[in-house]
Amino acid sequence: MARKQLRKAVTTISVLLAGTGAALTATTAVTATAAQAAGVSTATLQSQLVTYTNNTRVRAGCRPMRVDSRLLLAARGHSAYQASTNRMSHIGSHGSTFVTRAHTAGYAWPMSENVAYGYRTASETMKAWMASPGHRANILDCRAKAFAVGVYYAKNGTPYYSQEFGWR
Repeated sequence: MARKQLRKAVTTISVLLAGTGAALTATTAVTATAAQAAGVSTATLQSQLVTYTNNTRVRAGCRPMRVDSRLLLAARGHSAYQASTNRMSHIGSHGSTFVTRAHTAGYAWPMSENVAYGYRTASETMKAWMASPGHRANILDCRAKAFAVGVYYAKNGTPYYSQEFGWR
């Protein structure tokens, strides 16, 4: 019960923090056995969450966002870091924030970030984000123009999610 409450209690931090020295160093590869044990590939989860997010935005009157490869690099790197440390957090490798991770990946206009872990399906993850006021606000912010979703499995099969949003 505590783990479920923790997942729901996490809110999105969208405060821009100072710092430029953070490196995107989380490059651990997901093992085929972990992905197979969970039953869904990371590519499938990512693709489904892109579709769910854009469909949700359109129903709310926002335009769909485009997927940005630089935000994808930042999102997958952060999810890999979380999976390798078995810890969900908006703070990543070497104290990085979503801003420093996006800048390191070459994206100059980071806006906000959603994270989650433990949900086995994209539908469960999306429902959890939409039930959280901070995550919901990020998804339904019509000013967002670009985004990406990164998913990585920890060695124990737990999926970690990062959703990065950008202004352009």
